[in-house]
Amino acid sequence: MGDTVRVRYAPSPTGYQHIGGVRTALYNYFFAKSNGGKFILRVEDTDRERFAPDYQQDIFDSLAFLGVVPDEGPGFGGECGPYIQSERVSIYREYAENLVKAGKAYYCFCTSERLEQLKKQQEQSKSSSQGYDRKCSALSPDEAAARIAAGESHVIRLRIPTEGSTSFDDEILGRITRKNKDITPDPIILKSDGFPTYHLANVIDDHLMGITHIMRAQEWLPSVPLHIMLYDAFGWQPPKFCHLPMVMGKDGQKLSKRHGSTSLRQFISEGYLKESIINYVTLVGWAYDGEREVFSKQELEKVFDMSKIHPSPAVFDYKKLDWFNGMYIREKSDAELVDLLRPHFNEQGLVVGDDGIARIIPLVKERLKKLSDAPAMVRFLFENVTYHDKKDFAAKGDGLDVAIHYLKQALPLFENAKTDDDIDAIEERLQEISKADGVKANSVFMPLRTAITASPVSPPLFASIRLLGVDKAVSRIKAAITFLES
Repeated sequence: MGDTVRVRYAPSPTGYQHIGGVRTALYNYFFAKSNGGKFILRVEDTDRERFAPDYQQDIFDSLAFLGVVPDEGPGFGGECGPYIQSERVSIYREYAENLVKAGKAYYCFCTSERLEQLKKQQEQSKSSSQGYDRKCSALSPDEAAARIAAGESHVIRLRIPTEGSTSFDDEILGRITRKNKDITPDPIILKSDGFPTYHLANVIDDHLMGITHIMRAQEWLPSVPLHIMLYDAFGWQPPKFCHLPMVMGKDGQKLSKRHGSTSLRQFISEGYLKESIINYVTLVGWAYDGEREVFSKQELEKVFDMSKIHPSPAVFDYKKLDWFNGMYIREKSDAELVDLLRPHFNEQGLVVGDDGIARIIPLVKERLKKLSDAPAMVRFLFENVTYHDKKDFAAKGDGLDVAIHYLKQALPLFENAKTDDDIDAIEERLQEISKADGVKANSVFMPLRTAITASPVSPPLFASIRLLGVDKAVSRIKAAITFLES
């Protein structure tokens, strides 16, 4: 297939797409695009016990959300799509049996009970030899064939040399060597149900699909010596390896639910835009020049360079992602934001038409970090409010008497207001009152803000009042005074 770069993203449908997996997909995709190569999607679904259709669909949905499209594959309806390993089982069996014929692998008939007993014995004796004892490795071909013909359950194991070492070069980590005696003794490559193990299917598919570069997480690094042995057993040239730095939380531990959202579907449901996810996640472990941070997907398709991936673990910074998301939200038109915000209003049970959403966008657009924050910010405009804590009404250092005093100062101003111009004049009048009384503006405006919104933090107060209407504002100020005096 020449020198054309060919990479693959090969997720297992055993869970929802982790943001670390998303980064792996993006790195493969951008590396392929920046080198004029091909990106292939392969679903490694040979772990049938943990497989779930929802997880597989999540793979497809995640890549569709990101706009990452395979360049080739069997696909659906004539379009390029994923290779599915469970549909290729006969291929793996054929290659595994070829290894047996070549003396590089063998049939094993040991039962799970025997293997469990062997494990216990090794643990009790604290033997230096751990793992399979190669009991079936000396079976003659005739004996193995007879036992198979008799219907005896069996697997295929790869013969692992016990002497020497196996080395390989990683594009990021450099030369890595591992002693053969430290590799699992004669691992299973074809299971008794006819399905391949991850290692066999992975190596066969990467070879048959002409993969030139394997870009995957560093957690797969211990598997590489075994894969090298498989390539050698088949007489194939391995691809180049590139093991990506781990994605960590700020505490130095692998990113998990205790740090916050981890699956792409969670980030989407919280209202992160694809632009911010693509931009920020690509920067987790990769840097263009150490200064520039903002990239479109189209720009990354041109400038991504494998040599700029850092070998050290990368920290996932949720606040930085929020910054990117807020930036990209503000780049959206108001019409785009109506469409983007609608599902979050619906999901949070706030029934607001498109016109209503359009009216609140000027209030929240500059403040949003996530789309899902918008309904809570403006719920006070569409539903009655309830007050819970009297302390919310008083500015720092003020008592409740101060809050009540300025609410009573504001009430007649609103009772006499008729137009938006009158509301603007009220804001100016309250500023004058704070100056005349020698108090900070917050002493005057904090009680009013909490009366109107039921929160000491809100979108711009007087813009909110204009949307709410003077009559409701008057009603809420009166209710707040009653609440504070009770």
